[in-house]
Amino acid sequence: MEKTVVLVKPDGVKRGLCGEIISRFEKVGLKIVAMKMVWVDEDFASKHYPVKRKEWVKNIGVRALETYQEYGYDPKEDIANLDPEAMGELMVKWLLDALTAGPVVAILLEGLGAVKTVRKMVGHTFPDKAVPGTIRGDFSSDWGLTFKSGRAGRNVVHASGNPEEAKFEEELWFHKKEIHAYKRVDEDLIYG
Repeated sequence: MEKTVVLVKPDGVKRGLCGEIISRFEKVGLKIVAMKMVWVDEDFASKHYPVKRKEWVKNIGVRALETYQEYGYDPKEDIANLDPEAMGELMVKWLLDALTAGPVVAILLEGLGAVKTVRKMVGHTFPDKAVPGTIRGDFSSDWGLTFKSGRAGRNVVHASGNPEEAKFEEELWFHKKEIHAYKRVDEDLIYG
């Protein structure tokens, strides 16, 4: 059994998508073991995103430059400093702005292969690359190069990227007393 964190981001909450998103996870047999609505501040959001890790920040900048190239745009038209670390810092600011723009529904899911299952269900980070049938493919109305508009993409949800990240996010978002152990009535059918 594995646990993973899903956040319905402020854009998903404001669009009233929480129930639909939660329902999709429950329908595939994932169990909600913790859930809450919170409005995080920048300090908390800075803990969620590893903004102090220079390599992570630089990697975001590198990926942003690659995305500009992929979409056929010149980043010099939109961004003054094209150093990958500086670009990464700008992208991080936009990520923090997006996560603090409204309430977030934080969910801790449990199931066999939960991290991979959830990642597959949420779809590609860029909504225009997310296939239909995924949460982002069905509900995101944004496109990949949102930083041309000076903001992070509105892709409805966040999902832990790997088991280590899931454990870190579980401990960040939930206190032990908020996590509940129980048996779903269909667990024997799902895991039996």
